[in-house]
Formats: sequence, structure tokens, C-alpha cells
Amino acid sequence: MGRGRVGVVLPAKAPADALVAAGAPAAEISTQPSRRRPGCELAPGRQLAEAAGEAAARATSETPPLRSTAATLAPAQRRPQSMSAIKIFKDSEYQFGLDIALGSAYRRGADVGECLATAGRIRNGKAESWFSEWTATARRAEQAAESSRAAGHAISAREGFLRAAIYYSIANYQVFASDDPARGLPTWQASQRCWEAFAELVEGSEAVRIPYEETTLPGWLFAPAGAGEPGPTVIMNNGSDGPTAAMWTMGAGGALERGYRVLVFDRPGQNAVLHEQKLYFRPDWEAVIGPVVDFLAARPEVEHDRIAIIGVSQAGYWVPRAVAFEPRLAAAVADPGVLDVGTSWREPLPRTMTKMLEEGDRERFEKWMQRSERFSRSMRATLAFRMAPYGIDSYYDVYKELERYRLEPDVLAQIRCPMLITDPDSEAFWPGQSRQLYDALPGPKQLVRFTAEEGAESHCEPLGSGLREQRIFDWLDEILLVGG
Repeated sequence: MGRGRVGVVLPAKAPADALVAAGAPAAEISTQPSRRRPGCELAPGRQLAEAAGEAAARATSETPPLRSTAATLAPAQRRPQSMSAIKIFKDSEYQFGLDIALGSAYRRGADVGECLATAGRIRNGKAESWFSEWTATARRAEQAAESSRAAGHAISAREGFLRAAIYYSIANYQVFASDDPARGLPTWQASQRCWEAFAELVEGSEAVRIPYEETTLPGWLFAPAGAGEPGPTVIMNNGSDGPTAAMWTMGAGGALERGYRVLVFDRPGQNAVLHEQKLYFRPDWEAVIGPVVDFLAARPEVEHDRIAIIGVSQAGYWVPRAVAFEPRLAAAVADPGVLDVGTSWREPLPRTMTKMLEEGDRERFEKWMQRSERFSRSMRATLAFRMAPYGIDSYYDVYKELERYRLEPDVLAQIRCPMLITDPDSEAFWPGQSRQLYDALPGPKQLVRFTAEEGAESHCEPLGSGLREQRIFDWLDEILLVGG
């Protein structure tokens, strides 16, 4: 998806004593509540907010009493007033995880009854309870799908495997804070296993390997029902750490229904390419999308001048970056627009720490981060999880690396293909950047608002799946001259 991310808020205020204990002057730590909202995937550093809060809470009993403020090491995220009528959890992180699951039902990636029953068994704010209950639901869905497949009921099996894939990924939202974070990898493997079982049962599907540097990227190419002549194709570009299955509910299913071929693939820094091939994020995304377009251009069923790309969450940076250098793409969608990925990491830091980054003071920055993480086992796990897709184990180095994830004016000036930018109310991780990206684009462009009044607010519009599809694909249909 950010869960997202798919990803699944914490108390708006947390004591600053953990940072003070690490050496931060109290006067430099923000006294404003951290406003945050999770995304459709595990958004950069959202877990750090929870870990920092836990560390701060512990620090209050281990350090001299100091002025309590609202500090966090996590990326700045706004806390919106959701218009959703379904409120199960007081904890907004958990509520958003449920919203992601419920939104997946639009493309049969979830069953509303299963989601609500699971949510009813979860103890609010308890990560172990969250992980255990969603895993149990996922296993039941997978077992039922296996029974249906064995009995020859292909449609039931297909739908069950997709639900199981989504539920396993939902379970992983909180594995970093659970009793055993190491369960994250086998749970991802279970989600991926179910996704592949689902994809095999989709009519017109083909498992593919996309040549990339000295290796290949795994993916699935889906053809619409009755496809004969060459036709338009959509590339689904995932975000920071959303599951592969989320690409179905975030656009692939809707594209197929409208007559598009669809390519879903794992790319550096995510899913199989991260866990099995150990390839990491890179800012020059044209180096990834170029080979993907090469692959499609070699396929006779793909109409080469009608290839589009949809980027979800952090791919709101990667997609504009790619189209600036890849002229063969006929249209692009960024949901949402992202000019500078690193702002969500840097903004919550005390001024002293940002100054360390600016001055290149690696030693002091590392020391402050290391002292802060000592207060919390979950914080250590969270930091490792968030940094893994970058292939970097130094706090200082990952912050400096994020400075490369910016769309500079000279890059933006090269974008000529039509672009649609989504702009949802209560965008959590990159507020205001959709409008900024839209204003900076020199070519054909459209900014599409999603509002709380419509029930489609927040990062990646989790509860506005139908409206999101309608607006994105109506635009794509007109750009690529697709009927449907």
C-alpha cells in the first residue's frame, strides 16, 4: 500500500525525558503534540513514534523529573478527524489497520464480517493481541481456501487466498511491537504464499521474471478477460513496504475489469526482492522502471505507446522520478504526490539533531540515537525494521541517504507525460506535497482531491476504494483512450 500497509495513533503526547536523557536540551524539543496518521503501508518511522513514546515513558522513572513535552523521534504525521462511522479502537493506529482491511473488501481482499469479528477479539493497543488475532483469521481463511482448491472450487479458493494474504499482512502491522518481532518474516512468507496461490487462480495470469541488472525481479502479468489484440497496460508500483497482495486491491483488480493488462512486481527494497535477493531501495527509480518497460515492450500483447504506471504511497516519489527519465510511459499516477521523502523523518527531530546532520556530526548523532533506543526493546526492533529496505545499519547514514530522495527542479522540469496527483484530506506523511508537486509539473496534469466528507480522506484513501478507482481510471481511460 503505508499498510498504509499496508500499515496500521498513538497518544498525541509523550514525555520528552527519553530525548533529554539522551542529551537533547529540553528547550529544543517540540512542545506541540505530534499529529500523525498511518498510511496504507508501514510508513517511514511511524513505528518510531510508538517506540519513542515507550522509551519516554520508561525514562520518566529512570531519570530525574524534567519538564514533560510532546517529543518524538518519529516522522511528523498529522492526526486527522476521521469521518468514518466505524470506530472499534481508541488507538488510531489500530483503527487505521482495520480501515485498511475493510477497504480491501471492495476488491474481495477482505470480508467485512471477518474483519469486525477479528477486531472484536483484539485488546486495544496490545500488539501481541493484534498479531495473534489477525494471524488466526488469516490461517482460517487460508485453510478454507486450500479445502476449496482441493475440491475443485476455484473461485472460492481464489477469493480465500486473497483474503488470507491481506490478513497475514495486516497481522504484520504490529509484529515489531509484539513479543517476538522475528515472526515478521515467516508471516510475510505466509502472505506471499497466499498471494501466489491467488494469482495462479486468476484467469489470464502469468508468473514472470523481469531482467534487472545481474538478476531478475519477480512479478505477475494479468490479462483481461477476452484479451486478443494488443492493448494498454498498467504497471503497479508499490510503496515503502506494502504487501504484494495490496497491489490487487489498490488498482490491479480495477484495471483488469476495465480492460487493461496489469503488471504487479516486487522491486528493490520490498517483499521477495528484499527478503530473498537482498536488493535495496534506490533513489534513481528510472534504473528500475526502465528495465520493466523494456520487458513490457518486448511483449507482443502490450501496446507500447499505451503503458501507464500507478505509484502508491512512497511511490508518489518514485513514479515522478522515473517518468522524468523514461519517455515511453504514456501516463502516470502518484497517490499521493511526494517531493521529499525524508521530511517525514527529519521534521520531528530536535534542532540540535538536525544541526548534527547538517554539519556532518556522525558521532554525536549516532550516540544520541543509540542512547534513546536503550529505553525500549521494541524501539530497537523498529529501527532495524525501518532501515532494512535501505540496506543501511547506521542511523546517521540512513538520514543522509534520505536526502537523495528528493525531486529537484531540474528533474521535475523533464516530466512531460500526463500525471494525476491525488490530494487526500489529512495526508499524514507528506502533507502539502501533492499540491507542491502538482504546481511544479510542467506538462499535462490533474490534481484530484479526496475529502473526509466523502469518506475518502487520509493517506491512500483506505475507505474510499471505489471512489479512488473511479477517479483514477476515468482519468487514465481518457488519456489512453480506453473504453469501459
